Amino acid sequence: MAHQQQHKDSDDNCRLDKWLWAARFFKTRSLATAAIETGKVHVDGSRVKPAKEAKVGQVIHIHHRDFEIEVSVQALSNVRRGAPEAALLYTETATSIAKREHAKITRENEFAQRDRGAGRPTKRQLRDIKRFTGGTY
Repeated sequence: MAHQQQHKDSDDNCRLDKWLWAARFFKTRSLATAAIETGKVHVDGSRVKPAKEAKVGQVIHIHHRDFEIEVSVQALSNVRRGAPEAALLYTETATSIAKREHAKITRENEFAQRDRGAGRPTKRQLRDIKRFTGGTY
């Protein structure tokens, strides 16, 4: 029985959803699994399943609600530890760093956001939005 537990905690092989959780990209494993299943996580440029084995050297692209990041796997872990130890599991790619810096400068994420508590747009505001974006609602 102890042998099975030891095998379960070993970091020789690690599921992708467990790795994302251990690297602290998602608060829970179920959130990591949902992100993988909905196509918000790509490994080496292709969609994968949550049980896909994470390997050292893979490039993982994560598109989350608050951020978009591309990391290279440096180490494997099935255990969630503190943030300083979790940061050792990956390194961010140079293109990802440049993209995040550009987004910070241009504030791309804040485009077309309304102030909290502003309520629904009025008819006049909707017309202005339609005129500005050229879209239909």
